[in-house]
Amino acid sequence: QVQLVESGGGLVQPGGSLRLSCAASGSIFSINAMGWYRQAPGKQRELVAAITSGGSTNYADSVKGRFTISRDNAKNTVYLQMNSLKPGDTAVYYCKADVRSYYYTLTSYWGQGTQVTVSS
Repeated sequence: QVQLVESGGGLVQPGGSLRLSCAASGSIFSINAMGWYRQAPGKQRELVAAITSGGSTNYADSVKGRFTISRDNAKNTVYLQMNSLKPGDTAVYYCKADVRSYYYTLTSYWGQGTQVTVSS
């Protein structure tokens, strides 16, 4: 089994910054893509940013230039640096990891979510 533990959410004023972390642990042979998603009240979950094991990144248009995704493969950890935060960024943020097991199966796992609130 694999667990994803997120941290770093909280309340921040508009224009402020937060850094989210998500560490994967358990029966992991390797991790392919890792990503951050968010879900605001009454809305569908949406992709915020994703990163491959080789470091290629993909961002939602709404966060380009403000958010940066990175990962530490040695620590099985993905980060999301969020700058110039806006009230519209308020949501529960979830991390996702596509994990390859020692049996070579590929399974997607989700974190429990961390609340990010941008408000004055």
